[in-house]
Amino acid sequence: MAEPLVSVRDLQVYFPVHSTGAIRRHVNDVKAVDGVSFEVARGETLGLVGESGCGKTTTGLALLRLIEPTGGEVVFDGDVMENLTSAQLRNLRKRMAMIFQDPYASLDPRMSIGKIVAEPLEVHGLADSRTEKNHRVGELLEMVGLSPDYRNRYPHEFSGGQRQRVGIARALATEPDFIVCDEPIAALDVSIQAGVMNLLEDLQRELGLTYLFIAHDLSAVQHFSDRIAVMYLGRIVEVADRVSLYEQPKHPYTQALLSAVPVPDPAVERSRQRMVLEGDVPSPIDPPLGCNFNPRCPQVFEPCTEFDPSLTAAAGHDVACHLYDPSEPVLDG
Repeated sequence: MAEPLVSVRDLQVYFPVHSTGAIRRHVNDVKAVDGVSFEVARGETLGLVGESGCGKTTTGLALLRLIEPTGGEVVFDGDVMENLTSAQLRNLRKRMAMIFQDPYASLDPRMSIGKIVAEPLEVHGLADSRTEKNHRVGELLEMVGLSPDYRNRYPHEFSGGQRQRVGIARALATEPDFIVCDEPIAALDVSIQAGVMNLLEDLQRELGLTYLFIAHDLSAVQHFSDRIAVMYLGRIVEVADRVSLYEQPKHPYTQALLSAVPVPDPAVERSRQRMVLEGDVPSPIDPPLGCNFNPRCPQVFEPCTEFDPSLTAAAGHDVACHLYDPSEPVLDG
């Protein structure tokens, strides 16, 4: 793998739970992200997948310091972000951006498209004059397939796909190296999702961008990502390149996710053996002892309920499962 642009080490994001009543006490924590580690190479797209509520978006927000991590370390291009002063962090923010999931909620309805795209330029002092700012806004709109003449229009005058293109233009304004794409096509019609995906791919090739692509659409992630990290209840359970992950998933949770993806060939679909998980996802307030997946895992055995597995290299994958820990016995069946 190429040199990592982003390194995440044992990232934790806990949200406090307080008791109700006259005296508020800290009684517990929602462990939204609980010891996540991964790297994103320069110019790579790392897909981050998992069920709703598993901590994907919180991980992305914590990487950009839009929410403060409870613990762990985020290293961006050699700089440990937790060690930076406010001025240093502000300067570093120009090199990072985020594309949000909902193009209807992420754009201020009271601001014109031109002002929305120009705002990062003003915040970071990247345009010396109004003429330069207007020229840059026009360039950014053209870059995402919109006419510069739209700059005086407002968000309500655009479709969902056009609004998401405005959000992409805003993310590109500071010429970032790294962009967190938080389910950028989830709120769009199927007919326009491909156009947005193709735009993101073209921009990556032209500008050398690095993406963390957060999604729950496994087919989109397979098409778009170089490597994929699978997340369950605040933890990474498997990381592999997109081809081997889909062809030979190792972790039982990954296997269950992929078995739920429909295949367009009816004959193949009828012959497939589905892996149906029983029970519900445990609460992040009170996760199970040992592996978080053990209450639903069809291959659970004794160590799973006692010890938390670490990511272990197994046939080109990194897997957090006792089945692949060489120090643990593997049970037949």
